[in-house]
Amino acid sequence: MSASRWGAGFSAVGRFVAEIEAARTGTGPLKPGYVLAGDELFLQERCRGAVLKAFVSPELRDFCLSDFDLSGTSIFEVLDRAQTPSLMAPFQVIFVRNVRQLYTRGAKKDEFAALDRYFRSPNPQALLVFVADFLRIPSDIRRMDMDDKNRFERLTETLGEHCGMVELARVNEEDAMRWVMATAQEADTKFDQDAARELVDALGADMMCISSEIEKLLLYTLGRGRITLGDVETMVLGAKQRSLYELTDAISSHNRVRALAVLHGLLNSSDAGEDAAIGHLYMLARTFRQMLVILEKNVRDQRAIWQALWQGFRIPPFAADDLIRQARRYKSRRELTRNIRLIARADLELRSSPPDKRLVLERLVYDLASEPKPQSAWASNQLSFEG
Repeated sequence: MSASRWGAGFSAVGRFVAEIEAARTGTGPLKPGYVLAGDELFLQERCRGAVLKAFVSPELRDFCLSDFDLSGTSIFEVLDRAQTPSLMAPFQVIFVRNVRQLYTRGAKKDEFAALDRYFRSPNPQALLVFVADFLRIPSDIRRMDMDDKNRFERLTETLGEHCGMVELARVNEEDAMRWVMATAQEADTKFDQDAARELVDALGADMMCISSEIEKLLLYTLGRGRITLGDVETMVLGAKQRSLYELTDAISSHNRVRALAVLHGLLNSSDAGEDAAIGHLYMLARTFRQMLVILEKNVRDQRAIWQALWQGFRIPPFAADDLIRQARRYKSRRELTRNIRLIARADLELRSSPPDKRLVLERLVYDLASEPKPQSAWASNQLSFEG
């Protein structure tokens, strides 16, 4: 398939991977640094995989690969590592996360001056990869939020002056479908188009979830050479989506015992490893945002729900009536925004590598299913300020 037929995110990754491969074989230049701009985790992982494949051999991994987080490490320490040749490996790869710290309030003149000095004379045996996942780049760049536009421009004016910019735009539904069918074809399996559409719609074009589900579907249909709509409904909607709506049904009913039981069922049936917890949180957040739109637009039937929820944010038809009923259990916008804030805090905790991710999810579901406590005017104002 021609690269020109893919959307912005896939195309940017394709160009980046080609540049990395050319540098590995000595047929093209390698920039001293790159910025992976955007929060599309699936595309980030593809970029990281290409870099590791090209420059990090398994036997030297401990000596040539570094992962820094600017929330706990200064940029000066990162640059010192980049400038210092490794005694055990001929080349160093340094990933730098939480780049947002360079753009928080307060002057960062010393930090940007140090970056400028380094990139004027970079170590040719080191590659810096900055992960700027604090902005969202939609599949249609014209719909980018103004705050994200400003952040992107600031990135381009600073790090982009020295580094290659890789724009990781969100994957749209058509690209997600094409990727699903192409991935299945590589495994000598035909993925029916209506099945691909159902998979993408059910998971909201979340590529991390989609890639995980494709692995299951390929195993489920091994030897048959074809994945049908029935396979998707059995393996994905039945096991994943319906259980999710059972969970939100118990939460919206304030049935903590049932909610925790459904959560345990979800966790015990998942084989996605550490990514499963983040995936469950993403789907919970998405579902409560859908409920918020349903409540605000006073949706009462299926006909109205397709007008209220835009493409890419819709729900599978089987869940429409259930979700409308669940949304109407909430009496105000404040109750739903409270739940979304609780999920956001749990997401932050999960990304901070807690000792027990299961406990984080259990505590979240318990809080979501609890009746909200009456708040004083002062506490309400504080929550509004924090939100």
